Amino acid sequence: MSTATRTRPPDSTQRAVGSEPFAGTGALLRLYLRVSRRQILIWALAFLALVASSVVALEETYPDAAALQARASLMNNPAAVMMTGPAFALEDYTFGAMLANELSLWVFLPAAIISVLLAVRHTRAEEESGRLEVLRSLPVGRFAPAVAAVLTVSLANVAVGLALIGALVGTGMETVDSLAFGLATALTGLVFGALAAVAAQVTEHARAASGMALGAIAVAFLVRGVGDVIDREGSWLSWFSPFAWAQQTKLYVDLRWWPLALSAVATAVLLTVGVLLARRRDLGAGLRPARPGPATASRGLPTPTGLARRHVTGTIVGWGIGLFLFAVAFGTLATALEDMIGDLPDLGQWIALDLDDLTRSFAAVMLAFLSLGPVALAVWGVLQLRGEEKAGRVESVLVAGSPRTGLLGGWLAVVTVGVVLMQVVLGLGVGIGVAAATGTGEWVGELTVASLAYLPAVLFVAGVAVALYGLLPRGAGLAWALVVWASVVVFLGDLLDLPDWARDLSPLTHVPMVPDADPRALPLVVMTALAVLLAAVGAAGLRRRDVGSA
Repeated sequence: MSTATRTRPPDSTQRAVGSEPFAGTGALLRLYLRVSRRQILIWALAFLALVASSVVALEETYPDAAALQARASLMNNPAAVMMTGPAFALEDYTFGAMLANELSLWVFLPAAIISVLLAVRHTRAEEESGRLEVLRSLPVGRFAPAVAAVLTVSLANVAVGLALIGALVGTGMETVDSLAFGLATALTGLVFGALAAVAAQVTEHARAASGMALGAIAVAFLVRGVGDVIDREGSWLSWFSPFAWAQQTKLYVDLRWWPLALSAVATAVLLTVGVLLARRRDLGAGLRPARPGPATASRGLPTPTGLARRHVTGTIVGWGIGLFLFAVAFGTLATALEDMIGDLPDLGQWIALDLDDLTRSFAAVMLAFLSLGPVALAVWGVLQLRGEEKAGRVESVLVAGSPRTGLLGGWLAVVTVGVVLMQVVLGLGVGIGVAAATGTGEWVGELTVASLAYLPAVLFVAGVAVALYGLLPRGAGLAWALVVWASVVVFLGDLLDLPDWARDLSPLTHVPMVPDADPRALPLVVMTALAVLLAAVGAAGLRRRDVGSA
């Protein structure tokens, strides 16, 4: 009896997949949409509700041409241009021009962030978790997963764009310009989504890919801001930012479509680069190989603090550098307010403060704006522990002898040190910028100390994330809702004329507007106590539940 092994020829399915690099794209697209459908729906509804309510609130606040023209004086301030966008049609400031000049950036920015997170989620994160390797073992083509991921991001941006168009047209804005607004939002999101896809080819970790792409968003924001300060209608520098391409369509002023072609071309080029880079690497690897740490690093990984330092330190450092540069840039614009007080007597009402020292007032507002960075970092840092748990690395730490409370405490210690240092760096940056603008060096120390007033609010938000992680791990991501709402209150609270009870839902509302306002200890002490209590609740929940449970 012969023992020779007979080679089985490949079946028709395998032959088809080998010759069809896009086979299975439709099935994967349906899978990715099923995974992300809730997030996409929530994002679209949020754009619909926030933009519609913003338009209604602005119409009530600025009901006539005189009020709009008074508002136009604000755009003569470089700080306002830095935070919003180019200043078109100031001589005849219409309601549409106000929307385009002052609101559009804060529509494009979240669309870009959403696209980055979604693109990394369905590319590098799938590879890092091993799920893509399983999918590639099925009858799917080589490029099917990547194409399905790009289509998912595209459909998400289409949903956001349509929601925006519906909000604008539904509130009475011009149809053609509203269509252009929605298209500009979708294309801006696609540019940064494609950039995230390129970053996913460079590094082998989803966290690093997200950090690279989000860093690019920050750079684009800063480049556009500096460029528009050079020339309030956009300088040559502005055109290096995808945000400027969308804003230079001159929505509701003198609509022009051709700048959107830059976004479309950039998206196509970035996707092409991503495909070319993907062909030069192995599945699961990045073009930039991970650097091995020192010999002592591996011995520290089984400890709670060692694992945390390994996974969050790089991001904390990156965020800190970016936030410092933003703080310095914004701080240098502080004295610009004093130059325009004669043109805009109602400036104090715009910033929700009635202060005599406008430079001090501006510095206080900048601290509030920039403190959202440490708030977001705190939530991100806490939720990274959930990611480590899902990846199975937390169990290895527990097996090595670390108790669950020790694991959580060590992780929180690293995150807390990181956010404290970032808050200090934030205040230091604003202080350096204001000191450079005013020639008064005392601002550096004063604003560095003043920034510490926001630490209780930051720790409170982190405590909410810890409690959710311990008690409801699957719902831990709900902590981001508090970050989003705090951002809405800080950036749009006065514009939307939010009621007091809605503002009070944001922890940052309860922080005195230092350094101008007198610091009140009670709310800071209460938020600190609540942060400790919430952390204890999260620790108790972690002790009671199964590690790795949903």
